[in-house]
Parts: sequence; structure tokens; C-alpha cells
Amino acid sequence: MHTVFRPVPARAVKLLPSLFQQRAELNYAYVMSLQNQNLLQNYYLEAGLWNPRNRQEDIHWGWEAPTCQLRGHFLGHWLSAAARLYANTGDAQVKAKADFIVAELARCQQENGGGWAGSIPEKYLDWIARGKSVWAPHYTVHKTLMGLYEMAAYAGNEQALDVLSQWAEWFYRWTAQFSRAELDDILDVETGGMLEVWADLYGLTCKAEHLELLRRYDRPRLFERLLAGEDPLTNRHANTTIPEAHGAARAYEVTGEQRWRDIAEAYWRSAVTDRGVFCTGSQTTGEVWNPPFAFAARLSDKNQEHCVAYNMMRLADYLLRWTGDVAYADYWERNLYNGILAQQNPETGMVAYFLPLQAGSVKVWGTPTHDFWCCHGSLVQAHTIYGNHTYFENDAGLVVSQYIPTELAWQWDGVPVTIKQTFDTEASMPGPRTPDGETHRPNRWSVEFSVHSERPATFALQMRVPWWTVGAARVWINGEAQTIPASPSSFLNLQRTWQGNDKVRVEFPKRLWSSPMPDEPDTVAFMDGPVVLAGLCDEERVLIGDKDHPETLLTPHNEREWGVWRPGYRARGQERGLRFVPLYEVQDERYTVYFPVRSNV
Repeated sequence: MHTVFRPVPARAVKLLPSLFQQRAELNYAYVMSLQNQNLLQNYYLEAGLWNPRNRQEDIHWGWEAPTCQLRGHFLGHWLSAAARLYANTGDAQVKAKADFIVAELARCQQENGGGWAGSIPEKYLDWIARGKSVWAPHYTVHKTLMGLYEMAAYAGNEQALDVLSQWAEWFYRWTAQFSRAELDDILDVETGGMLEVWADLYGLTCKAEHLELLRRYDRPRLFERLLAGEDPLTNRHANTTIPEAHGAARAYEVTGEQRWRDIAEAYWRSAVTDRGVFCTGSQTTGEVWNPPFAFAARLSDKNQEHCVAYNMMRLADYLLRWTGDVAYADYWERNLYNGILAQQNPETGMVAYFLPLQAGSVKVWGTPTHDFWCCHGSLVQAHTIYGNHTYFENDAGLVVSQYIPTELAWQWDGVPVTIKQTFDTEASMPGPRTPDGETHRPNRWSVEFSVHSERPATFALQMRVPWWTVGAARVWINGEAQTIPASPSSFLNLQRTWQGNDKVRVEFPKRLWSSPMPDEPDTVAFMDGPVVLAGLCDEERVLIGDKDHPETLLTPHNEREWGVWRPGYRARGQERGLRFVPLYEVQDERYTVYFPVRSNV
């Protein structure tokens, strides 16, 4: 299958000091802090290897408690995160820890008689086949299957592939007893990413039985409605269906069958294009999809589930690689700042299951070992993939999809090329360059690239012009201004022969802007470029002014601290003071995102 964008090798990208490196390090510390015996506790229990006299206070609780029907789901996420960490960094410690866990899963599989290697009993699947209520067994086992696949695919662990293949034989036998109609009934009970993992496995093995598993885990009751242009998503549990769209996307990649691609693209249209998003870029209230462009009645303490933000970013990645459409990269960036970063505690690294958007909200943070919500799993995965989405290559050269301080070791036409992407040292996030004599925080992002090739190399350096850019991007190569037309939501194309030590600077002008509620346009959120601003107040506030010119409502606040520009604002011309900070900086403060604005005319 031909793709427009191709990923660069994982280990070719190294994070450099920045906000993103800080957040990734928090996540790494959490991943490595968890004890092997606790990660494995429910697998040991199922295999008869867990001693019930172990110290009870030391085990994992919440959704990992031995009494929870979803127990064991987190280890699969953990293995996926570990596999990505090793693939990206070559870290020997995380590899050794993950290899040990895979070996223990193999031991559990043998203790179970071969085949089944799960943290829950096989009968849970028989229960759903009988119509008996049980909490998402396919979802639970899928996480382990996914972790085994990624350990094989990204960490080179052959034992993981062996465990996965033996387990696939169990599923092949189990599903063979059911008709298509019976399978459809079974798969109506949250199947998670089962279709995707069978597509992944088939992509590795090319075995007929794995292709057959892929076909058995088709979801015609959802997929055919999507293909017919219907809306099967409103008020439906979002994260039940997004992994099924991932499955269709991956099935297209390994089979080349157009129907699977049509399904993934139809899902995106239904979930995003024809539905709209909150200012943050994501959606959902109480875990279900909101009605199309009708959000005002859905502001709550349970908006934007972290898993939804992360999994829709994964779907955007599939579509970006296939099409090269910059809109998917823009979507990814918006959710990165206002979802992945905003739902990770900047001090503890813990996750917020939801991102409340109602007035006077507070983020509720998970704990390291006493919750293990589904979003703990997507948390540890989400902060391993920054570098994987920063660069792609295509037939013309290198594509810069995201602005994240990184160093890339790449090759073009046999010529080794090193590209270093940095921001001004005065900023801890993408931010403005400060020429001599500039006295206030500039309204632009400035990104610098050094391009070092061992000998002259001719290729295009294609840089995304973000959707929030005001006017034209500005480019300098080796200090000389360039005239290169590029509008927002496009790629700026620098086609040239790179001579060995070239310097590129690109500036993206930005401004404050208002993001209105689709069905209540006088209620707006304020954004600074791609970043949602949170007003630090515990109630709904009506602001007086011009909602279409937020610069008349907000003014920079505490903009400079030593050598660093700070991103805060304060309200101006209001009866009461109000400070605004990036939503991703909010920890335990009460905050409000959407504000009714009344004209003062």
C-alpha cells in the first residue's frame, strides 16, 4: 500500500530540552516506578502463581484490583509504552524490565495450559456469548495482545510474538463456533482494538488464520451505517468505537482493500468533520459523542475523556500518512496541547480522566497505584510518541509535521543528514524570538533548524504552516529572507541543495482569537495560537466587550521572568480581575474555559 508520508526510523529522533522533554521524563519515571510483581499480579492470579498471602497493601488497586472485571488491562498499555520507549531511545533498563514481563506472561500461558495468557478467565468471553453481563472482556485482553504485538514489532522480542501467536490460536478456535450473526452480537460488547491487533498480527505473519481472525472481527453493524453516511455515533460511547476505526485503518494497510479505508475515513467525517469539536480539539461528554455542533448543553465535569483525545490522534495519524493532508497534523497539534499536555499533571505526571469544561472546573488527578483508569493506560502511551509524529519523509524529502525541539539523524539518497529543531532559548515552549530592542512579548512562534549534511544533498524541507498562523509565515535561510508563499494549513516547501551547514528560521505570526460555542456563538473560549487559555475563577463570568477582538478583553500579564517570556494574560475593562493561563499549566486551581461575552455598545 502506498502512503504519502512515511515515518522516519524511531530511534532517529531525539527529544531536546523543552516542555515536551520534561513531560516525557515524568512519564518515563512513572513507567519505571511500577513493580513487576504488581504489574503482573492479575496474570499470576489467573495462572495460579500469585500467593494470596502477599502483602495486600502493596498491590495495585482501582481497575487493577483482583476483584475488578477489567483487571490486567493496564499491563498491555505499559508494554506498549515500554516498547516505544525502547524503540525511540534504546534504553536498556526499560527493555530488560519489559522482556522480563513478557517472559512471565509466557510462563502464565503455559500454566494455563497453553493458549490463554490473560489476566481474566476465558469464561468471561463465554459469558458475553451467552448474553451474561460482564465488563468488556475483549477490551481487557486486547490491551495485553496489543502490548505483546508492540514488544515484538518495536522492541524485537520474539517471545512476545510466540505468546501472541499461541493466544491467537485460542481465539481462532473459539470464534469458529459462532455464526456471523452470533459474532455480531458478541462484538456489540466493547471489542476495543481486537480488529486492529489481528490486522497487526497478519501484517507480521501473513498467515491465513490471522487474516480470517481479522475478518471475523469485522463490525458490520457499525461500519455499514458509517459507509451509508448515517450518524451512528451521537450519544454512543466514544472510546468503544474509535479503536474499531483503528482496526479498519490497519486492515486497509495490511490487505489493501478499499472498503477498510472507506470505513476509517467515514468514521472521521462522522466524528470530526460533521460533528465539530470543543475549543480543545476533542469532543465527548460523559464518554459519549455529543450531537453535531450542539455542545452548549453538554459542558460538564466530564468532558473530553483522555482516551478519546489520544485515540483520535492515532486515527488522525493514519489519515495523515495516507493523504498528506495538513488538516490532520493541525488536529494532532491542537489535541497535543489541549489534551495530552492538559491532562497530565505537570508535577506528578498523573492523568486527569476527564478535562472538565464547565465553569468553575477542577481537574481530578489519578494516583500512581490506586486508580488505573483506562486513561492511565493511554497516558503512558501518549507521552512516548512525540518524536514519532514530528517528522515524516515523502518522495520529495523531509516533512516537519510538529514543532517539538528534536534532533533527527536521517538519510536522503544515501547522504547522512542531521537536522536540529530548536526554539529560542528564552522560551520553554514554541515561542517568540526576541530581537534587540523588543520590549514586550512578541506575537509569533519562531523555530530554528540547523541542517547538516555530510555532502551536498538536494531535497525539500517541507514545514507545516499551522492553522492558527496569522497572515504569511516568514522564512530566512542562512540569514537571507525568502519569498515563499504559504497560507495557514499548508506546507511551506524549501526545495534546494543543502550544502552542509545551513540555518533556517521560520516565524509564524499568531494572535489571540475567540473560539465560539457552535450553538451559542456569544459564548467563547480564548486561544493564543493553538493553546486554550483557562480563566482562573470558580464561577461563570460574563465578560463585557467585543468577542471578535479578544485583544480588547485580554492583555499580557506577568509576561517576563528573568530570561523567559511567560504566556499569561489578565482581563481588562471588567468589574473584577481575572487571570488567564494556558490550560495545560492548570493543576489544582479552579478554572473556566468558556465565557459569555456581551457587547458594551
